[in-house]
Amino acid sequence: MSVPFPNIDPILVHLGPFAIRWYALAYVGGILLGWRYATGLLKNGALWLRRGAPFTPEQMDDLILWIALGIIGGGRLGHVLFYTPWSRTLADPLSALRVWEGGMSFHGGVIGVSIAMILFAWKNKLDLLRIADVISAAYPIGHFLGRVANFINGELWGRVTDVPWGIVFCNDQIVKTLGYCPAGTLPRHPSQIYEAVFEGLVLFAILRWATHGAKLGNRRGVITGVFILFYGLFRIAIENVREPDQGMANFPLGLTMGMILSIPMVLGGLFLIWRGMREPLPEPLAAPSPAAAGPA
Repeated sequence: MSVPFPNIDPILVHLGPFAIRWYALAYVGGILLGWRYATGLLKNGALWLRRGAPFTPEQMDDLILWIALGIIGGGRLGHVLFYTPWSRTLADPLSALRVWEGGMSFHGGVIGVSIAMILFAWKNKLDLLRIADVISAAYPIGHFLGRVANFINGELWGRVTDVPWGIVFCNDQIVKTLGYCPAGTLPRHPSQIYEAVFEGLVLFAILRWATHGAKLGNRRGVITGVFILFYGLFRIAIENVREPDQGMANFPLGLTMGMILSIPMVLGGLFLIWRGMREPLPEPLAAPSPAAAGPA
């Protein structure tokens, strides 16, 4: 028993020689919605009663361009370095620049965004950890959309399974585009949906509690620690049912590249939470007026 894969065209619409893809829209939508959400957090004075907002909404308007470049540049470079066999890259070096052909790495994106935040914090003399807290709280929005787009594209599928909700990632659209079905004709785990749910929706709910319930934005780096800790745990768990990328080496102990890259995130998250919870809190600031507290 299996669930048929929906026959969705990865291209939403053609505009002359240009094609607008769901995957590209996921990135654009994730960046725009994340920008909007982060700006709302900064405007909500009730979240920053001990230290004040980390930076201004106007500075967020500047930072979003740095973030977008970090996501795209880091994500693509990470895919080339972590998931693409060196022989393939050496045979066709320009393939590293062809972003429209697909291939982005979350861990590479994290590195790219981290570099962008470091440079932005240095340039504007801001607290790097507090910038990261705001960006971390908004991140799962884009991740959810990106994983849904992966599902629409019929890529990053899971391992062969006999669970009732297994999906055969083969349809007329894939055969028309590629001439065959890379995932074969056996049911597989819809690991993209697992990631969209846990690394997107569930992680967003956890971070929403951290920002609005526990008010952890007043503790430097703790929200960032919560983000990378739970992302790492969810990713390691889901890697057990996700098909390893083609050409990947056989790592010992059944590890995958995704697991290897996520283990340091778990350890780093625990450290940031431990460090932030030990740091003394400053005295409360004056309570914000109702008009100063935003809805985000």
